[in-house]
Amino acid sequence: MVNGRITNTDDLIGEERKTWEELKKIWKIAGPSIFCRFAMFSLTIITQSLAGHLSDLDLAAFSIATTFLISISFGFLIGMATALETLCGQAYGARQHHMLGLYVQRSCVVLSFCAILLLPMFIFAAPLLKILGQSAEVAERTGLVARWLIPMHLSFVFQFSFQRFLQSQLKMAIIAWSSAVALGVHAIISWLFVYKLGVGIIGTALTLDFSWWLSVFIMYGYVLYGGCPKTWSGFSWLAFTDLWDFFKLALASGVMVLLENVYYRLLVIASGDAGSSHVAVDALSICVTLFGWESMVPLGILAATGVRVAIELGAGNVSGAKFAAKVCMLTSLIIGLIFSSLVLAIPDKLAMIFTPNSSVISVVCKLAYLLAPTIFLNSIPPVLLGIAVGSGWQALAAYINIGSYYLVGFPLGIFIGRVLNFGYMGIWAGMLGGSVIQILLLAIVAVKYGWEKEVQKARGKHTFMDKAVDD
Repeated sequence: MVNGRITNTDDLIGEERKTWEELKKIWKIAGPSIFCRFAMFSLTIITQSLAGHLSDLDLAAFSIATTFLISISFGFLIGMATALETLCGQAYGARQHHMLGLYVQRSCVVLSFCAILLLPMFIFAAPLLKILGQSAEVAERTGLVARWLIPMHLSFVFQFSFQRFLQSQLKMAIIAWSSAVALGVHAIISWLFVYKLGVGIIGTALTLDFSWWLSVFIMYGYVLYGGCPKTWSGFSWLAFTDLWDFFKLALASGVMVLLENVYYRLLVIASGDAGSSHVAVDALSICVTLFGWESMVPLGILAATGVRVAIELGAGNVSGAKFAAKVCMLTSLIIGLIFSSLVLAIPDKLAMIFTPNSSVISVVCKLAYLLAPTIFLNSIPPVLLGIAVGSGWQALAAYINIGSYYLVGFPLGIFIGRVLNFGYMGIWAGMLGGSVIQILLLAIVAVKYGWEKEVQKARGKHTFMDKAVDD
């Protein structure tokens, strides 16, 4: 018995040490990644709060432009860039370092093409929003903002590609520094241009464009001037080969993350179509913005999960990949519980940074009781999607997102909100049901996934590509 207790204690200590070591690896990726996402999303928060102090119409217009139009662009392009997490992570784990430079160039080519295809959404935003049910006044104002946010949209191509290229090599410091500089500069120029020079809603959009591109140029300069000697050897025409294979993986990733990112943002559009007042639209926009802001944390955990799983699979370590996924899930759940508890603790304070309007603040206070469970549930899918990214089954995850969100959740929300007359709160409550379905389906796939087969496929794929480059 004594020996048995000693052995069990030693096993427990060994497990704790292993968990601690994994946590350090995860937070080495997730910490800077979360900071980067918080900082870059805070650019929008700063600009949206300034728009809210211009007028209620400007707040509604800027909120819809960022929570709907930009979120589509953001979600799709950041999702496409997660293909780099699969490819670069597995290549880095397999020590095929020279492939990373080719992958990031392919990503820039493919994402640029897709970003151009999305431009009509910004150019014709006003008529699109009128079709979706927004009032003519709000739609026209939003269309004006959307056109001036096109440079921000185009910056996503390079922002997300270089982030994942650097992230896969665990070069997180430069990612964090580029975001910190962009945030600091944005706060200064926003104060100068909006408060001192009074440039209005167009000026607020232009400050956002400038700050996003500033972060891109910092990361690009780091790569170009010797920051990645093993993985960047300059531009190559080989970047234009195998674009179709990269596109297929990137498209699956893009759809997967887009459907995840846009889902709750549809609340703003659905509420407008349901005839909700400006106050309700503003309140929902604020809640969705806060939800998006908090989502930067689980998205950072998603990035860490994808990189850790991809590296372990690339190195042939199935047990290491599974253990990394378990630790990421526990971490994300704890963080989700903390943030959802915070929302319930201060529901009356959430809207004050966006608007002084007491009616909007009151509605946000009521919506906090739906926002809190939404935040908690949202802490689970990013880890499961991170497993999908690291393992390469993004296409299946995209189908699960389509089915659970858009065949179950959103129709259920419309039924409860409109048919049963529970309004926008009913729409939100119904959409939570789609999240539950998504979590269950992703969990089943993750548990039953053939990890050993993926190891063989990953190692074989990069060996083949290595030979192709040598030839």
